[in-house]
Amino acid sequence: MFSKKKVEKFELWGKRKGRISEPLLPQLPIPKSYDYVLVADKVDDEEDQRTLRQKAFIEQLEKKNISVTRVVHEEKIFFGLRAPKEIFDDYQYLLKVSDSCNWCGDDRSSVNQATRIRIVHFILNNTFINTGENLIELLEKDAFETVFCLHERREQKKLRNKWARWTALFTNQPVDDVKSYFGEKVALYYLWLGWYTKLLVPAAVLGVVVFLYGVAFFNTNLLIKEVCDSNVIMCPRCDKRCDVWKLSDTCTYAKVSHLFDNEGTVAFAMCMAIWATLFLELWKRHRARHVSKWKVYDWCEEEEELILEIVNNANCEPKKFRHSYFRSTLVLALVTLMLVLIIGLAQALVVFRVVAAPLIYEGSWEFARDHANTVAVMIGAVLHYVTIQIMTRVNRWVSLKLCEIEKPNSFAATERNFTVKMFTFQFFTLFSSLFYVAFFLGRINGHPGSYSRISKWRLEECHPSGCLTDLFIQMAVIMLLKQTLNNIFEFSVPLVKRYFARKMTKKLRRMCGRCYRKSCRNEPCDICKLRDWLKNYKLTKTDAFSLFNEFLEMVVQFSFTTIFVAAFPLAPLLALINNIFEIRLDAIKMVRLERRLVPRKTNDIGIWTKILEAIGVLAVIANGLVIGVSSDFIPRLVYRYRYGPCATGSTDTPCMQGYINDTLSIASMRHSKVREDFEPERMIVDGNFTVSECSYKDYRSPEDYSLTSQFWTVLAVRFAFVILFEHVVVVCKFIAAWFVPNNPMHVKNERLHDKLARLKEELTDQRPKKCTEV
Repeated sequence: MFSKKKVEKFELWGKRKGRISEPLLPQLPIPKSYDYVLVADKVDDEEDQRTLRQKAFIEQLEKKNISVTRVVHEEKIFFGLRAPKEIFDDYQYLLKVSDSCNWCGDDRSSVNQATRIRIVHFILNNTFINTGENLIELLEKDAFETVFCLHERREQKKLRNKWARWTALFTNQPVDDVKSYFGEKVALYYLWLGWYTKLLVPAAVLGVVVFLYGVAFFNTNLLIKEVCDSNVIMCPRCDKRCDVWKLSDTCTYAKVSHLFDNEGTVAFAMCMAIWATLFLELWKRHRARHVSKWKVYDWCEEEEELILEIVNNANCEPKKFRHSYFRSTLVLALVTLMLVLIIGLAQALVVFRVVAAPLIYEGSWEFARDHANTVAVMIGAVLHYVTIQIMTRVNRWVSLKLCEIEKPNSFAATERNFTVKMFTFQFFTLFSSLFYVAFFLGRINGHPGSYSRISKWRLEECHPSGCLTDLFIQMAVIMLLKQTLNNIFEFSVPLVKRYFARKMTKKLRRMCGRCYRKSCRNEPCDICKLRDWLKNYKLTKTDAFSLFNEFLEMVVQFSFTTIFVAAFPLAPLLALINNIFEIRLDAIKMVRLERRLVPRKTNDIGIWTKILEAIGVLAVIANGLVIGVSSDFIPRLVYRYRYGPCATGSTDTPCMQGYINDTLSIASMRHSKVREDFEPERMIVDGNFTVSECSYKDYRSPEDYSLTSQFWTVLAVRFAFVILFEHVVVVCKFIAAWFVPNNPMHVKNERLHDKLARLKEELTDQRPKKCTEV
């Protein structure tokens, strides 16, 4: 009896020190491969519209000399498609005479399977039946169920052993093999992801150092001691059932705040802004090395698409560039309307937190009552995550419809437009709520006697230690939920599908018997074809969005890692840990659990580079505002040098002593408007002691509640710091970008030698022709 390994390999190979050597026996003929497979439901009625559309489409393919093999299995019909050699000869010739694609490094004597798939994929999607319907429309009308290209078992196994396994977690990625199998577009994604993960290491180390700096002074920090030892009575947090409370009750909150809002945060935010620039500039160099080696440095996707149009139809007309002010205005209006809707949802979450906090105060759970604001923020973060999942699907549908309105002239242009719109919508979905927490929470809530309200509920307030912890909680919950749950879902669903697919293919292998081992090596029989086709058919479906989804996930993570990193120094560490597993998870999905992606040739990650540059600029602005506006860094600085003991010449008293009390204002029950906000029974402390005054965080006069001069001083220094921070960091970014050239010198020299060699080769080929003519 033959073992499974012997059945699946047609030749015997020798092994030496883990490497495959020359075959010990002569290599047997390689079975002919199929470029694509169409699947349709079996319909007995010959007059059914689905059957008629199927026949019409197959006839159009046969007119283009594409051979079609029909295999029936149970209630499904499989159509195996194989394109003729002439199509690929035309493609290669047109590449040679093109402007940008004429030196792609492909072997002129043969066309690899990845290129075959790309060409046939274009032909299938641009073949129309007599009703004007193409394959996409036929799939929507159930004429065909699905369409997919096949995995190559030998190459798939090689990638599985070298790359798509958990034991290869810390090994280098075989990007050249990935490029040969999945195309340059997928290879560049993994190249970018691997580079991003490597450069996260210094960022993660720096973030941990900042965090440990906060831990080191956890128990000795003077500000934490002031909060924990304070006897200050704070004003009620809500109107009805909230009592006055002691500042010392929030000792733990003050300690947590110091972990993320300390002196090291400023330096860390500045370093991360420069890191984002260095990452992008070094990535451009890293990319240049590989695309130069792959001979696609000057590759143009639009030009290849034009070549494919000619290969598909020699009499085709070019898709002209078009611009319509009406369409542009309509798209702009719809995008604006969509952004207003997304921001409205973010405000709905704000309203939820405003309503939830008082209700939690009124609850029976003592822990929740004591930490009502924090619990409300955490519940709001979870709801924000749910909103993100729902809006992701809505955003995709809207982005596609907007691209249909624009009517770009190529797939590459459509992809760019879709990417910009989808990322914009996702960015606002993810960050609208975070921007509110960072820049508005606790700053528009008013003061005792004049609180800002939504209906009858007061807006949220910040803790006396600052609002940065609320931003940290929001980011941590969203980041952990998004990364963890998404990865679990992405991996588990294809794994379950694969389990059921294996049961079906084992059954077919038993049915094939002797035929599979001997007779099917050159031209497989129907059962052997079906076994391979079913194995691919049962895998998880892939489409044009599959790689886009992976890119979007990582670029959103990059946004979290850079934009609000001042509030969450551990974000780079979480991103690093996630990415180490993400690379292998994505590899296992693509190689083992999903249908083969259509290999696409390109020389860059496209519009994502511009998006990453925009995020880098936004990160400078956001981190400057977080430090200058959201954190207490500036008020502490002003107190130390303007209002504190050291500013008055005292040398015996610590410079920051009295800071917490200095940031608090007093509300007196003598004012009638204050009495309207705080009922007398809410002003009782320790069960029997009634207070006539309480404190709240602000710089206001106790007489008329007007803003003090210290408020305006702090505000002026805040704005001055933001402007100074942004200008210094932007200058550093420009210097870093100038200092690191996009293309290494050896890449330029290699391209120069390649061009010279190509010209010499063309001249050598041309001379014999002239001699023959003479």
